[in-house]
Amino acid sequence: MNGQIALLGSGEYLPVMEPIDRTLLDCLHLNGRKPRVVCLPTAAGTEGDASVDRWISMGLSHFQRLGADVNGVRITNRDEADDPLWAEMIAEADLVYFSGGNPLYLYQTLAGSKAWDAAGQAWGRGAAYAGCSAGAMILARYVPDIRSIGMKQIPAFGKLPAESVIPHFDRMKLWRPMILTTARRRLSGDQFVLGIDEETALVGRLDGEWQVMGRGKVYIIKKREESAFSDGQIVPLAQ
Repeated sequence: MNGQIALLGSGEYLPVMEPIDRTLLDCLHLNGRKPRVVCLPTAAGTEGDASVDRWISMGLSHFQRLGADVNGVRITNRDEADDPLWAEMIAEADLVYFSGGNPLYLYQTLAGSKAWDAAGQAWGRGAAYAGCSAGAMILARYVPDIRSIGMKQIPAFGKLPAESVIPHFDRMKLWRPMILTTARRRLSGDQFVLGIDEETALVGRLDGEWQVMGRGKVYIIKKREESAFSDGQIVPLAQ
């Protein structure tokens, strides 16, 4: 993954996130060509057509306002994730954007698929990746099932050095305060969990700096310590 990455705690396709998405688009080197954006509602694949249609419509409207050539990639199950037509569209994209939903379903649908291979091809030539909530969680080493007792973990794509990513972090601490306790209990040494507040993003590259953008904070949570970073601050993601 050579391109820019944005990990969003919430707020995909909303006006509050326009500065973040403009940053992603501005980092592309397109020689005056319109950026090609693909919006994938895959994480909402079990929520029904109305939810999927809403995410696609929001993505189209949002990126059209930003001057992009944007398409909704309607991948909601494994068969669609292996459709070569969708894979070709993803491989040719300049920004691959995953909206939120169920992170376990998103990972299980994409793992080993033609769509995920195509996303890797896009990143390999410098395309950007944006993942909101579930779309951010699948890049960590594990996806925590926050709905399960004990918060079991499923191995994920492991692109980030974080053990897991917890989006909606400010709300999650109020809704499920034991999540942080459970996550910390599993950590050892320099292992860490990444927490991202709502309407907040961590933007950077795997081999470079990461910066907080948005109204909230980003947290690096270790077993016995926690560091918080606000808008504009650099986060030492590489451990």
